[in-house]
Amino acid sequence: MILNKKYSIWLAAVLLLASCKKSLDQTPQSTGNKEVVFGSQDGLQLYANSFYDSLPTINDIFRKDGDMSDYGARNAVPDYLRPGFYNARQSTGWTWTKLRNINYFIANNTSTAVPQAVRDNFNGLARFFRAYFYYGMVQRFGDVPWISKPLSVTDTAILYGKRDPRTKVMDSVLADLNYAIGHMALVSDPSRSQITKWVAYGMKSRICLFEGTFRRYDSTAKAKGLDGTAAQWLQEAASAAKAVMDSAGLSLNTANGLDLSYRNLFISATPVASEIMLANVTSPSLSILNDANWWYTSSTYGVRLNFTKTFVNMYLNTDGTSFTDIPGHDTLPFWKETQNRDKRLQQTIRTPGYTRVNSGSVVPTPPAFNYTYTGYQPIKWCLDDTYYDNGTLNTNSICMMRYAEILLNYAEAQAELGLMDGLTWGKTIGALRLRAGVAGGSTVPSVIDPYLDNYFRRWGADTSQAASTSVGSPVLLEIYRERSIELALEGFRFADLTRWGMGRLMLKPWNGMYVPALNQLMDLNQDGKPDVCFYQGTAPGNVSGVTYINVSPTIGTTKNPQTLEFGTYGNLMWLDNQGKDRLWNEFRVVYPIPYNDLQLNPNLTQNASWDKIN
Repeated sequence: MILNKKYSIWLAAVLLLASCKKSLDQTPQSTGNKEVVFGSQDGLQLYANSFYDSLPTINDIFRKDGDMSDYGARNAVPDYLRPGFYNARQSTGWTWTKLRNINYFIANNTSTAVPQAVRDNFNGLARFFRAYFYYGMVQRFGDVPWISKPLSVTDTAILYGKRDPRTKVMDSVLADLNYAIGHMALVSDPSRSQITKWVAYGMKSRICLFEGTFRRYDSTAKAKGLDGTAAQWLQEAASAAKAVMDSAGLSLNTANGLDLSYRNLFISATPVASEIMLANVTSPSLSILNDANWWYTSSTYGVRLNFTKTFVNMYLNTDGTSFTDIPGHDTLPFWKETQNRDKRLQQTIRTPGYTRVNSGSVVPTPPAFNYTYTGYQPIKWCLDDTYYDNGTLNTNSICMMRYAEILLNYAEAQAELGLMDGLTWGKTIGALRLRAGVAGGSTVPSVIDPYLDNYFRRWGADTSQAASTSVGSPVLLEIYRERSIELALEGFRFADLTRWGMGRLMLKPWNGMYVPALNQLMDLNQDGKPDVCFYQGTAPGNVSGVTYINVSPTIGTTKNPQTLEFGTYGNLMWLDNQGKDRLWNEFRVVYPIPYNDLQLNPNLTQNASWDKIN
């Protein structure tokens, strides 16, 4: 298993690579005998293992949406969205060490002592990771230098050159992915920890969908005429996804029934091989564990991410109707609004009936208001035992790619190309809803849901609400709903919002469950025991097991971050006063080039509008 080889990876890197400065002006140099590595298949395998360090760490995936998303309330507004709190001096990520490692391998993998097909296979893996590296760089910075060879100090024209256009870089990324697909030999990996040909196809569908929709909806991309090439990228995305659907032998996990089949994907120690394509696998014997429980239960560790009511409203009823079509849906108590809904809701947040093991006993467990600000507390990645809550103890593997994403990629690409039909809908969105216990998922929607139409709006350079435009397609809106729900907390959200032209959705208020009155003991999970009470001024009692939350407009002379929408009743509101100070501009779809790197190479130039922010 790749994750079990960290020490050998480190040892190989020490033997192979000389120390490098931080900038682009250094190349890994051989400090030993290159033939030892490049002259055998085992040597190539050992080196190639180092490429896996480019993948997210075991804690990255389930944390990422806590940094930048529209559906998560957290302990503080991200600096990126706060006026005057983020500029080039805070920016990071302009690092090239992993690219140097890959290019050095490709340039030196030429030994005739190794069969050509073997060398091509490992070059395919290297080029997969080069494509993955550049996808991340383009997502973050837009135009970047395309470098396809190991550099020396004499390569000054490249070292101190300008950034290459996005079109050149992404065309090169696509070429690398196609090479990887055409030359990689590994087609099956039971451990789900290695890159296979099908993972390469899946990554191609992900990257091409991003690029196609970004070119279609980003205002700067459209101004450059890139929207004219969007369809080509969308066709590439659809074709790659279809290849996985037709030939990879994957399926949606349905084991353990409607109530568990979705969540088991995220709490199983061994990746669910029927659906998961790539995972960061835990190993207690090697102390490779994650801290998801700690992250989603602690009042002091992490950002205390929890969902908003606005997002939870998207989950359909089990009969396939919209929850927001129910009269009085906005004033239903928590225990009632979470019933008879898409089964993924109860597998994503704490709802009535959720239990945990505490000191060996199974106990009903409502949302904990020492963690949650809204009442919608995540459980998607959490193990149901309090033992795991206080450190890096989790044994569940963390998936990085799964079949459900491929279905969503295909559905969206086909819809964007105007090719959605009943058969495609049934195989993609319909199949996901069937797994979630939602009826009527086989029919292509023909009527726009007003709630979705109001939620998913597009903006250009003018960010006023009046300037927003409707998506206008009932099919795309339902795909957005499905992608939002199915992939929640899996690290896709910021990329999705930016490629849809919807970054401004991150300014939505952080609202929570409905509170009918002050000083009312509320039994959130209907186990006969009160859980929380909201009050103003002085707490009305001290009932055991009840968390008392002061929702006074001010506490002393300080504005209270936790209030009720209408003062003494209404939806819980978190940081409502600070939420109004959040800022989004269209240029924030890419980060600024870090200040220090601009000083090293003035030819880079800063991303548009970031040069005006000090």
